[in-house]
This record gives sequence, structure tokens and C-alpha cells, in this order.
Amino acid sequence: MNRREFLQTAGALAVAATAAPTLPLGAAEKKTASARHLPRWRGFNLLAKFVKHRGGNPPFQESDFALLAEWGFDFVRLPLSYHCWSDPNDWLTLREDELKHIDQAVEFGRQHAVHVNLNLHRAPGYCVNPPKEPLDLWKDEKALEACAFHWTHFAKRYKGIANDRLSFDLLNEPGNILPETYVRVVKRLVEGIRGEDPRRLIIADGLRWGHDPVYGLVELGIAQSTRGYEPMQISHYQASWIHGSDKWPAPTWPLKRGEQESMNKETLRKERIQPWKQLEQKGVGVHVGEWGAFNLTPHKVVLAWMRDWLDLWKEAGWGWSLWELRGGFGVLDSQRTDVEYEDFRGHKLDREMLTLLQSG
Repeated sequence: MNRREFLQTAGALAVAATAAPTLPLGAAEKKTASARHLPRWRGFNLLAKFVKHRGGNPPFQESDFALLAEWGFDFVRLPLSYHCWSDPNDWLTLREDELKHIDQAVEFGRQHAVHVNLNLHRAPGYCVNPPKEPLDLWKDEKALEACAFHWTHFAKRYKGIANDRLSFDLLNEPGNILPETYVRVVKRLVEGIRGEDPRRLIIADGLRWGHDPVYGLVELGIAQSTRGYEPMQISHYQASWIHGSDKWPAPTWPLKRGEQESMNKETLRKERIQPWKQLEQKGVGVHVGEWGAFNLTPHKVVLAWMRDWLDLWKEAGWGWSLWELRGGFGVLDSQRTDVEYEDFRGHKLDREMLTLLQSG
């Protein structure tokens, strides 16, 4: 992208961001977004750029944004693979045609009053999913430089767009790494972003795949993102990519081992809510970036489990983003065998799940 194209793109987006949006259904109150206090945004992950497809990735669909606003939701998280617009062996060359799809998504968010959260699901040097990257973000300076380059580019590209409309989620689900290693990497990325756009709202996922709050990031003035997949015996029952999940017993909620409850709503409150509430007391906003259950978990169990999570997050004042809108975890075309689907605009809608989500 040459300088003229960049200025034209950035200028158009900045002007678009100043237009008054139409509030989605159910949006009774809007608070200014800040790292200390995130609005209780609720919505879905949209996966058009989640992985690179051999034949090319389609753009995000405006109809998804319109539908979410119609249903009363106000948030989308866009998990992105940098392979969609770059190459693992040529990190510094960017394909403008793919980046324009992200521009469109940001604009769709403005038009439909849906907050857009950009997340590097696959970053130079790291992804929670295979295949492994050529270099290691946590060890190799070259990978860190490349990752900072990509975030700096997004900061330049979207400078001036209000935080109520756009935020950055740096890295998806850092694994079991040392907190000081993670803090070093995040600091570098935050410095790159703030060098171009000092006011951009930045979010960092918790450690251990988003589960644990990171106190070493508090001084950076950024928010943090947790997860809602516990217990995995419900969220990933018989999921082919989880080793051993095909050997788990059919789940119940509350979760039982034999006749004894091993996890319930109060367990979730103690183990998954309270640690993050303690972080929140340090002036760190919290959001649940991903949650949901795969389509082989019995539907009644999923709904009971979801209801408890939603109650806990409402009580905590946190927003959330379901993985996903369409597909095995979603409300559309999930291919569950124990759901009475509603025909809905060419899709199969899980109306019972949608209604529960709308209430939460």
C-alpha cells in the first residue's frame, strides 16, 4: 500500500467514525469505553479471517452485523490470521486487498452500532492452533518485531476511530508461558500501537489460554480478556481436536463424577469469576472474549450451563462474545441432532439458545 492509498483509507474511516450510529435493539445505556471500564458488550466471534483458506478468504458479511444489531447485540470479535494478508516467510509485505476486507468490517460496525474487536489469533511467531509458526514469538526477536509491525500498521490504519467503535485484542490465548515473558511481549506491542495511536483501547488475553489474570500488565493501562469454556467436559465434549475428549462420560450440569458434583455455578464463581474481580479492583476492565459449547454436548446441558455463566457475568458486569455465530458452537447451522431448529432466512436457527443469549 502506498502513502496516498493509506491516507485515503485512513481519512475515509476517520470521517465515517464521526457519523452518529443507530443504537441496536436493547441498547438502553452506552458508556464510554476505557481500559479501566469496558462496557458490557455482548456478541459473537466472526470467523471469515480466522484461518487462511487455499482458495482465498471471503470478506466479512454486512448481513451478519445487521442481524446481530437486529437481535440486540453490540459486539463482534474478529479472530484474524496474519497469513490472510501476509506470508510467514515475508512478514513485512501486506496484501491490501485482504486488509480492505477488515476496513469493511470496521465500517459495518459503525453502520450498525456494533463494536469491532480485532484480535490476532495467528500472529507472527504464535498461534494456539497448528501448524506451528517458523519462529517463536516468546523467544525470537525477529518474530516480535514482525508482530509489532502488524499491530503498528493497524494502529496507523485506524487512528482516530473512537474506542466505542474499535479495540485491539493483541494475542489469542497465550499458553503456559512465564508471566514475565508474556509481559515483555505485550509491552513491546503496546508501545508500537501507542506510538501511532496513544488513545487506542487495547485488550490482552489472560495466561494459560485466557484463563488467568496477569497482574504484570496492570501498569500498562490496558484491559484483559478471559474465557468461558470451563468445564471442558461440557464445552468440548467429543471435540475431535481435544485429545481424549471422546473418552469422557456424557456430561451433566452441574458436572458430576459418579453421584458427586465436581463443578457447579458456585465453583465457577469462586474459581473463574473471583480471581478476575480481584484484577478488576486494580483498575483493569474485563471482557469474556470467547465461550460456548460444541454441538455434541447434549443441548439441555449446554443451555443449563450457559444460563449459569450468563448469570455470573451479568452479576459481575462483564460482556462476552460467543464462539461463534454459525457453526458447531453457534446459534445458526450448528448441526446439533437434539434441537428443533427454526428455518430462518436460509439458515437453521437455534431459537432457544438465541433467546437465552438475548436475556443475558
